[in-house]
Amino acid sequence: MLPKAKILKMISNLAQIDTRAKIGSSVVIGAFTTIYDNVEIGDGTEIGPNVTIYPGARIGKNCRIFPGAVISAVPQDLKFVGEETFAIVGDNTTIRECVTINRGTKDKYKTEVGSNCLLMAYVHLAHDCIVGSNVIIANGVQVAGHVTIADYARIGGLSAIHQFVKIGRNVMIEGGSMVTKDIPPYVIAGRYPVSYEGVNSVGLKRNGFTQEEVNTIQDTYRVIFIHNNNVSKGIAQVEDAIKPSPLRDEILEFIQTSERGVMKGFNKGK
Repeated sequence: MLPKAKILKMISNLAQIDTRAKIGSSVVIGAFTTIYDNVEIGDGTEIGPNVTIYPGARIGKNCRIFPGAVISAVPQDLKFVGEETFAIVGDNTTIRECVTINRGTKDKYKTEVGSNCLLMAYVHLAHDCIVGSNVIIANGVQVAGHVTIADYARIGGLSAIHQFVKIGRNVMIEGGSMVTKDIPPYVIAGRYPVSYEGVNSVGLKRNGFTQEEVNTIQDTYRVIFIHNNNVSKGIAQVEDAIKPSPLRDEILEFIQTSERGVMKGFNKGK
């Protein structure tokens, strides 16, 4: 821990910090940043100038928050009536310029971003979204309320994600996509309307998946999305043709429990 005198120098005299906020050790806070009450900031986090952190923010250790970000503002939801809710950010997450993260409503009582994430400039994350760890969301992505994004997902810039959509782990979504349906795990998705474009095999191998595991994923999606089956027929064929495994079963469960329905299969005509 740094000596107290050095810690004080790391917080600008031009920052406005409510005395009830809980600020960890070795935290850097830039000029013209405003931090309200009922805020907690973990050790070693760096907050740039002109950041606004509203009540309900819970920010982890060693995060980096760049100028213009607004965290834990009240939801843009007319059903919100002032209930106490939170915006939670895990450890080692970077929030770039002008990102906005709204706190939750009484649906989940929180909006949450996991650890080791990167939210690039101008990302908007609406109320009650749950973002896993090791997620990268590129510039200008707009995420509506109640969206779930699982671990290791990659969302391309300028994409828009409809409310209540679920995105599986290790998914890659191409830039500029309009995501209105659920995206099952381990795939690449894009086009309009958003459709299956293949398995994210490169990303999977980088994250330690074996070739055998990648083959299982590819075989499963080949039946569901390339053989021109409807979803129920494709699931039945997978259950008959591909032996059970954690990966196969995870894919089938995601599709079978989808409330919005999953994206379209591969279509050479588009």
